[in-house]
Amino acid sequence: MERIISTEDKIRRAEEIYNNRKIHQARTGTTKVSLSEKKDIKLFKKMAIQIVVCLALYSVFYLIKNNNYVFSEDFINMAKQVLSYDENFQEIYSKIINTIQTNNITQEENNKEEQLETNTENTEDNGIGGAEENNEQKEEQQATELTQMEQDAISIKKSISFINPIEGTITSRFGWRSPTTNTVPKYHTGLDIANISGTKIHSATEGDVILTSSKGDYGNHLKIQTNDVIIIYAHCKTLYIKQGEHVLQGQEIAEVGSTGNSTGPHLHFEIRKNDRLVDPALILDI
Repeated sequence: MERIISTEDKIRRAEEIYNNRKIHQARTGTTKVSLSEKKDIKLFKKMAIQIVVCLALYSVFYLIKNNNYVFSEDFINMAKQVLSYDENFQEIYSKIINTIQTNNITQEENNKEEQLETNTENTEDNGIGGAEENNEQKEEQQATELTQMEQDAISIKKSISFINPIEGTITSRFGWRSPTTNTVPKYHTGLDIANISGTKIHSATEGDVILTSSKGDYGNHLKIQTNDVIIIYAHCKTLYIKQGEHVLQGQEIAEVGSTGNSTGPHLHFEIRKNDRLVDPALILDI
């Protein structure tokens, strides 16, 4: 006889079957998600490793390039192995670092040997005139680093003896300035030394008087030449010497005045070498 199942039992069994299927589907879905997540993690790890390796290799090549290292045969062979085989990148990185360190040590040793040889050669040369040659080379190098005016000043001081033409107050130095009077030029070609009118002016050097004049902005002025150097004494009150005379260092040649384009009694003292201006402050002890 067939067992009679009540309606309630049928409903309960149906619910059990439904719940069992639901649980089975849930387990199957979870497994799929887990497998998918595992695959994604593996891919991410692999990609991360590749990125790290690429960055490491790039850093090494960049370091080598910017430190002027020369690629050796060992390094080239190593790079070929990286391209051809599935090597352990950590080992390769260690090999590269070791190669770089070895090259550094070798380069430092070579530099020390070269420096030692140079010092030895210099020591030997000092006994046979090498010191003089080195001094000449140093002087030439220093000369190229100086301006033309500084070179001219050094040359003048070596060949000509100077004294201060007068004592007084420096009211305007050589170079650009900001005058309060429109008639005064902005670029000053000499050195202005102020003193009371009539103060005696002495020749700063020995030389020949090539000009005495009262014309132009300099007023009463004179030019004395020594070798290729010309000295101008301007705005004088009175001139004591004439063109064509030879004067001695320290000789009285004029008086302080304010003639020409001048705003007060002073001596305008100007130096020229081969018609190039030279700052008198580089020559005089003033």
